[in-house]
Amino acid sequence: MVHDTIRVDAPLRRVYDQWTQFEEFPRFMHGVVAVDQTDARHLHWRTGIAGIRREFDTEIVDQLPDERIAWRTVGGEVRQRGVVTFEAVDATHTRVRLVMELEPEGRAVKAATALGVVSSRVSGDLRRFKDFVEDRHAATGAWRGRLRPVDAGRSAGPPAGPVPPPPPDSPAGQRPTPPR
Repeated sequence: MVHDTIRVDAPLRRVYDQWTQFEEFPRFMHGVVAVDQTDARHLHWRTGIAGIRREFDTEIVDQLPDERIAWRTVGGEVRQRGVVTFEAVDATHTRVRLVMELEPEGRAVKAATALGVVSSRVSGDLRRFKDFVEDRHAATGAWRGRLRPVDAGRSAGPPAGPVPPPPPDSPAGQRPTPPR
């Protein structure tokens, strides 16, 4: 089990909105080469850590805007599941907590996990995410849809991102359908 918490100096909505832009993850997550969102619920990951390349697919099991995103792997060379939660500390600060369970495969990955390398990497990724969000006055996009656990295992429609946030005067939760 890997877990970490960080306080981001930005409002809850901006922090959550940025996290939903999964294809931006390589900009602040070391070892993540690319994330391709195939629909609102499914992602294809390509990673490269210490010369070890892996590809895997994840499914968002639960997504509740401004509160949490939970996922699990559904295919490929990595087995994991986790949840990231978002909590407003006040109007301009947000607490982000990440909890992941990993099933390390292979000697190198098992050793890295046992030595705390994975935990250290997660902490570093959260610090870089904090910097990424704090360096901007707005998220690079947003997806505010609700994905329920009861629907996990089914297709969830078109890709969720990247899509610019809705105009401030638009009704909450309504925005154009993302492009394919």
